[in-house]
Amino acid sequence: MNETPVITFVGLSGTGKTTFLEKLIPVLKARGLRLAVIKHDAHHFEMDRPGKDTYRFSQAGADVVAISSREQAAILEKPPSELSLEDLIDRLPPVDLILTEGYKKSRYPKVEIHRAELDRPLLTPAEELLCVMTDEPLDTPVPQRPLEDAAGCADLIMARFGITGARPT
Repeated sequence: MNETPVITFVGLSGTGKTTFLEKLIPVLKARGLRLAVIKHDAHHFEMDRPGKDTYRFSQAGADVVAISSREQAAILEKPPSELSLEDLIDRLPPVDLILTEGYKKSRYPKVEIHRAELDRPLLTPAEELLCVMTDEPLDTPVPQRPLEDAAGCADLIMARFGITGARPT
């Protein structure tokens, strides 16, 4: 089983989970961390494009298609059922931290993204939350940070998991 620290980002649709992660990832990278990000999609998605060779192989019946270049590698698989978050984590190469988006029922600590304009309560029980990134003060015992404070969120994550930053080379 993979022992890499995992933190999951949750929130209602439209709160800006992906946008926040786009701000957080460069902050963590600047601190020397190697990251993996896993996004849950509750809907059907297609990473491959019609007409491309890998798409044609999939359409011809391949269950797994891999593509590799100097810059990127990808393996596209048609599993018989949705893979669990743990299955996905176990397939990752070694990294320092795994960020997930949308796995609100996972056992991992969570950061909830909250926006006042949606006028909804938090989704996550306080005991599961590391912090709330929000644009309004909330009545919760959980640490709160402004939505723009990616560095503050990174500080909390690194402290929670005892991550010190750049590894010696």
